[in-house]
Amino acid sequence: MPETPSVPEAVRRIGRIHHVAVVVRSLDDALRFWRDVLGLPLEHVADIPSDRVRIAFLPVGESRIELVEPTDATTGVARYLAKHGEGVHHVCFEVPSVAEALTRLAIEGIELIDTAPRRGAEGPVAFLHPRSCHGVLVELIEAPGGPAWAALGYDRHG
Repeated sequence: MPETPSVPEAVRRIGRIHHVAVVVRSLDDALRFWRDVLGLPLEHVADIPSDRVRIAFLPVGESRIELVEPTDATTGVARYLAKHGEGVHHVCFEVPSVAEALTRLAIEGIELIDTAPRRGAEGPVAFLHPRSCHGVLVELIEAPGGPAWAALGYDRHG
């Protein structure tokens, strides 16, 4: 039987699933299902002008569902929606340090979309290319208070 490669160090250090993002045409229509039908509480809704999206977070257990509505037809999220329709867009994992995780993943040969942490709605984030993740867009988010929080200008509350 062939030997199974060991799990890379970077993967072993991945924390909880922070959220699963679902791209939607209309945030209001999607909330009627996720909040009103399924009964998930609405944590908050936010416009993210830098990413040209409107998002909503709905907690479920220790994780969240993130609904993502593009606000500009020229963005990658809007192109994804046009090509694939509504559905799962990405999965986000919490890590102690996004920069450290990116370095380890790059050494492992993972194709990075972001080579350094950038500001996200709830903390420093970076994305991994689906080509390296078996077709899944993967986001990493730094745990609250991690090393990139101060560098990116977050206060203790984001």
